[in-house]
Amino acid sequence: MSKNALILLFCGIFLAMLLVTGWASTQQSVLQWGGLTRGPDRHWTLATLMDAYCGFLTFCVWVFYKEARWLPRIGWFVAIMLLGNMAMSAYVLLQLKRLPRGQGPSAILAARNS
Repeated sequence: MSKNALILLFCGIFLAMLLVTGWASTQQSVLQWGGLTRGPDRHWTLATLMDAYCGFLTFCVWVFYKEARWLPRIGWFVAIMLLGNMAMSAYVLLQLKRLPRGQGPSAILAARNS
């Protein structure tokens, strides 16, 4: 991905989160959200769901950087969008397993997979 594409993506995520948080705030105070203790609180539940998927999308940017081929990129994208943090933790565990002996975990952050 180019720098401009990343700027557009993360500006979009920022604006979307700003809008959904502002919208939810005008509908219901976050202090009134009952979570799991009462019936569904639609506004903050939607904002929280959108926040989760924006986080999944952010993680997918790293996966797209790490993976050189399109098939793994698409497979991991689908897995992350369907399974969320379960798929994300599986991806990181796989990267840690591939880490050469003697290298620290920070090596997985910037090194691309072949």
